[in-house]
Amino acid sequence: MLSIVDVRKTFNRGQSAEKIALNGLTFNLQPGDFVVVIGSNGAGKSTMLNAVSGALTIDSGSILINGQNVTAMPVHKRARYVARVFQDPMRGTAASMTIAENMLLAELRDQTRKIKIALTQQRLQNYRERLSVLGLGLENRLGSRMDLLSGGQRQSVSLVMAAGGKPDILLLDEHTAALDPITANRVMSATVKAIAAFRITTLMVTHNLQYAIDYGNRIIMLDGGKVQLEIEKRPEQKLTVSDLIQKFSRQDDRLLLRN
Repeated sequence: MLSIVDVRKTFNRGQSAEKIALNGLTFNLQPGDFVVVIGSNGAGKSTMLNAVSGALTIDSGSILINGQNVTAMPVHKRARYVARVFQDPMRGTAASMTIAENMLLAELRDQTRKIKIALTQQRLQNYRERLSVLGLGLENRLGSRMDLLSGGQRQSVSLVMAAGGKPDILLLDEHTAALDPITANRVMSATVKAIAAFRITTLMVTHNLQYAIDYGNRIIMLDGGKVQLEIEKRPEQKLTVSDLIQKFSRQDDRLLLRN
């Protein structure tokens, strides 16, 4: 489904502020995977998402989606394969437009031919069905402007906009980090429902270690721009936040010894 092979990216090469962001990053996602990526600030998480989405040009390596090499494909063309929900609830949506209008724009984002842009009754019914999956009543607010919604509601709409187009890969970029804990949990619940309903392979970045434990089938820890630890979660496995912190600490010790 998604193959990231020996991907490297250095910012400010040859300057005093040179920063190796990705250092031979390699891992794969299989169809149906829900992989949670954790790591400290500067570990390479956001750079990884930018590379996968096409928002960032990498120095070397390759990125394949369903066997197709998309490494050189710009972000607007990669939109047919990859959808992303950002940390900022308003990013990726038009604040002054309604929920329905935003969903229409998302539906048409990867279409290059001129088509008649119209909110037909068929489209509106489709949008209601998509939003009803979340159980938040947003299907009854298609005429509401995005800037009049709460942060959690905006993020939930962004999620359905991204997932509803049935991309090959859904990228969740710390999409609950800007929300209060109660709202964040509601959005995560909506996230799980949307992923299951639309059957989307998902890559989620988060700083919330409890979310890493509670959601997804694999945990990947990045450090220094590469995978330092990967955990395949099993039903009988009883991971705790303390377990993850200890694994972080042991991995840090190994890195210090190598350096």
